[in-house]
Amino acid sequence: MASSLDAPKAVGFTDTLYFEDVPLQSVFTSSGRTITEADVTTFAGLSGDYNMLHVDEEFASQTPFGGRIAHGLLILSIASGLTTRLPVLTALQPSLLGMTSVSCSWPAPTKIGDTIRVDLTFESAKLTRSGSRGIVTERRVALNQAGAVVLDSQWELLVARRPENRP
Repeated sequence: MASSLDAPKAVGFTDTLYFEDVPLQSVFTSSGRTITEADVTTFAGLSGDYNMLHVDEEFASQTPFGGRIAHGLLILSIASGLTTRLPVLTALQPSLLGMTSVSCSWPAPTKIGDTIRVDLTFESAKLTRSGSRGIVTERRVALNQAGAVVLDSQWELLVARRPENRP
């Protein structure tokens, strides 16, 4: 199992990764990031999502959460940012043609002050019907400082195949 920001070099990723190179079942772990009041407030303003669970402490304190929680889509966005900086995804970026789908669930809330990290696993890879490209399925799981899963997501990426003139 590979992990940490240096993992790709440890397992031989020194150049552009293509569909054929995706390290299936390898797990890569991001650095941590603390969710702040500013994150939640800024996201509410950017998205227009002023749900009282996110912006009204008095209201949120009376809910089962006991206080304000971060927007689920904020956590998805931060998880994306944390994993995009992993060297394995940096190596994959030149061959990445796009994201075709994402599905996610939030098994537990993320509270202001929680620190999350993300485990990324490449679960599967299959060629498209034409065989000219591939679909790579990733699982990105965000965990808080206590190890509770706060986001469980599956991403499908369209990835270029290795050019015939490249070893």
